[in-house]
Amino acid sequence: MAAIVTGGASGLGAATARRLAAGGAKIAIFDLNADAGSALATDIGGAFFVTDVTGDDSVTQSLAAAEALHGPARILVNCAGIAPAIRIVAKDGSPHPLESFRKAVEINLVGTFNMISKFAARLIAANIADEEVGVIVNTASVAAYDGQVGQAAYSASKGGVVGLTLPAARDLAQHRIRVMTIAPGIFLTPMLMGLPQPAQDSLGKQVPHPSRLGRPEEYGQLVEAILANPMLNGEVIRLDGAIRMAPR
Repeated sequence: MAAIVTGGASGLGAATARRLAAGGAKIAIFDLNADAGSALATDIGGAFFVTDVTGDDSVTQSLAAAEALHGPARILVNCAGIAPAIRIVAKDGSPHPLESFRKAVEINLVGTFNMISKFAARLIAANIADEEVGVIVNTASVAAYDGQVGQAAYSASKGGVVGLTLPAARDLAQHRIRVMTIAPGIFLTPMLMGLPQPAQDSLGKQVPHPSRLGRPEEYGQLVEAILANPMLNGEVIRLDGAIRMAPR
C-alpha cells in the first residue's frame, strides 16, 4: 500500500516513514529538506519529493508524481510543522511579529488542511471499492491544550488541527476515509536533540510515566496502531506519558 509522510525527512515523520516501510508500505516523503529526505528515501526504498505543504502547485505536483510511481496513496501522515517560541509582547515591549504568527498557522494548520483536501480528492477519484479506502493521521501537540509562555502561535495552529479533526472525519466518512490526530508531548526530535543532556533529562523528568522524553518510533508505533483499527476515527489521541504542561 502506498503512503505519504509530510515532514518525513526527520523527527516524527522520519520514524513513521521507517516503520511503515518496514511493514511493507511504499513510502513517499514530502519535505523541503532535500538532502535528508533523499537519504532516508534511499535507505527505506521509498521516494522523496521536495514539497511545500502550503503551496497549491507544490502539493498537487508531488501527489501526482508519487501516484505515478507508487499508485494511489491510501495513507497520509501529516508531520510537517514548525514550533516558534515568541512571547505576545517581548521583554523590550515589542509585539509578536505578525508574520511569525501567520507562518506558524500557514504551515501547521493550512498546510495540514491543504494536504488533507488534495490527498482525499485524488484518493476519491481512484474509485477504490474496499470497505476502507484510506486513513489520514495528523499531528497536533499537547500545546493545543496546555500551551506554554511563548507558544501563542504554535498552540493556536495546533489547536486548529485538533478542531479540524472531527469535521474532516465527518466530511470524508461518506468516502470511507478515516481522519485521526495524534497530540505528542515532549519528544526527542531534532530540536530537542540540540539541547545539552542535562536539559534533556530535566525535560524528561517532567513526564509522570514513563519519566523520559518520548521516542519518535513510539509516535510511529501509534500511527501503525491507528491504521490497524478501523473504529478509530475523528479523535485526537494525546501521546504524552500523562504530562500536563506548566506555564513555563
